[in-house]
Amino acid sequence: MPRPAPAWERPAGTVFRSFFQWTPASTITAGYTAALSSREVPNRRTQEKPVSHAEEIQRGDRFEFGANWARFLTVLDDERIAQARASLKAMLGVETLEGKSFLDVGSGSGLFSLAARSLGARVRSFDYDPNSVACTRELRRRYFKDDPDWTVEEGSVLDPAFLSTQGTHDIVYSWGVLHHTGQMNQALDNVAPLVAPGGQLFIAIYNDQGGTSRRWTAVKKLYCSGLPGRVVVRLVFYPYFAAGRLLADILKRRNPFTSYAAYKSARGMSVVHDWEDWLGGYPFEVAKPEEIFERFRRHGFTLEKMKTCAGGLGCNEFIFSRNPKH
Repeated sequence: MPRPAPAWERPAGTVFRSFFQWTPASTITAGYTAALSSREVPNRRTQEKPVSHAEEIQRGDRFEFGANWARFLTVLDDERIAQARASLKAMLGVETLEGKSFLDVGSGSGLFSLAARSLGARVRSFDYDPNSVACTRELRRRYFKDDPDWTVEEGSVLDPAFLSTQGTHDIVYSWGVLHHTGQMNQALDNVAPLVAPGGQLFIAIYNDQGGTSRRWTAVKKLYCSGLPGRVVVRLVFYPYFAAGRLLADILKRRNPFTSYAAYKSARGMSVVHDWEDWLGGYPFEVAKPEEIFERFRRHGFTLEKMKTCAGGLGCNEFIFSRNPKH
């Protein structure tokens, strides 16, 4: 996979760590504590009536990931698609996915379902967010219209009945998704049976940074609390992120306008949509690499490859293989 973008080009990069190392969560959320206290993620294990996606959004329990992906599709181009395809090939260590089945758990924009299909895989995509499902279907319409080898559905990784219809696959892919479910550990356990014996699981999970992660959780809750919170977060952090990029461009003697226009993350994303996804990405859970390793070891998986964020903010990436006899 191409080298990750420098810290100043990532919303969770080291340029921004000092703010969270020294700023208490109470300061970040001043004026909104009472409003947020009633908006904790619901415990779906004990609720008698399931909460719909729309209700979660309305209550401030969930970020509108799908709406952000819909905006991203307006800037999606062939270069970004090629970048996504290259990152998938590099991490999996392959040139083609011909003959493979690929399950995209939480397909989001549909970009990586598209990348997998263009590499020859038979693809199944699903997402909990109806707008994300619509985005994935739109990419299928644009690039693989009426293709019988690419199925797109709406469903939840926390729904055993739905998962029972998905079968098993050579590659199960869930990049930056399971930590946004509100029940990360359950979601991690639920994807394990979806991997065929001898198949691979490719996931990315936010790194646990202790107090820093808790402060970011406060920011995300504030963002999702409603329009006032969203405005406050954007007013504080958009200039903060932009200043970090500007400083980096000056130090590297780059034209800031050219740098912004040319921005592509290591996975084909865009700078503002990366910022928005980071700031609003709630529910938000984190894990240490060893916790992920141990959980899947118990499920009969072997770690093949791991790519960490060097102990910082961001996602640790893992590729596991399932024991053929397990």
